[in-house]
Amino acid sequence: MRTPTKDIVKKIYKILRDERPDYIYLRDLFKKIRVEFNIEVTTKPKRVPYVPTEEELKQYYKVVWQTRNVKHMLIIKVLLYTGIRVQELVNIKIDDIDFDRCQIRINKGKGSKDRIVPFPQDMRDTLMLFTKDEKNTGAIYLFESNRKKPFTTRGIRKILADYAIEAGMNQSISPHKLRHFLFTWLKKQGIDDALIQPYSGHETRQSLEIYSKLSLVEAQEAYNGNIGKFPIK
Repeated sequence: MRTPTKDIVKKIYKILRDERPDYIYLRDLFKKIRVEFNIEVTTKPKRVPYVPTEEELKQYYKVVWQTRNVKHMLIIKVLLYTGIRVQELVNIKIDDIDFDRCQIRINKGKGSKDRIVPFPQDMRDTLMLFTKDEKNTGAIYLFESNRKKPFTTRGIRKILADYAIEAGMNQSISPHKLRHFLFTWLKKQGIDDALIQPYSGHETRQSLEIYSKLSLVEAQEAYNGNIGKFPIK
């Protein structure tokens, strides 16, 4: 019978206590232990994420459209067109939107990274009117509840999931599935990874600052040139 791991940890702690180990020391230590015991590092195979088909997405958005709930329609469109994460969505402030350039500034996204994401020109007028009405009610964030509080990530997920049920879909719809759809769709349009990268949220604030104006312009042009063919209008 094996000794419980918590008892082993206590013994290791007593041995290493005087060494004042840091992360690198412990990493190297356990790496050498794996070698001594001939233990191979195993990882679970990554599952391919479910990505809705264009037909499923059209079926889904048709139900959303029929509600005539402008706020819900814009929540889903912003997620669809920008590929941002749900936490980034609820943190967007109205002042983060640049209507002249059709861009949204994402402040402190995943990993405290900043970036700029585009949205289609066709959505600009609707978004502008919506934010004007929201500002008149004292709103600061792009999407706020009736109590003038920013939506929660849980609330956004529930909105999306409820529409999936109403649409009779076999799979639920989540913000991350819409993100997967956008980037998969852009790849199918032949847009190079280098142009998708600035919008995907994997760059640091420093990297964002050193992007040349040319590369950002090219990325925006590639986006604008293809988004008109997007299945959801």
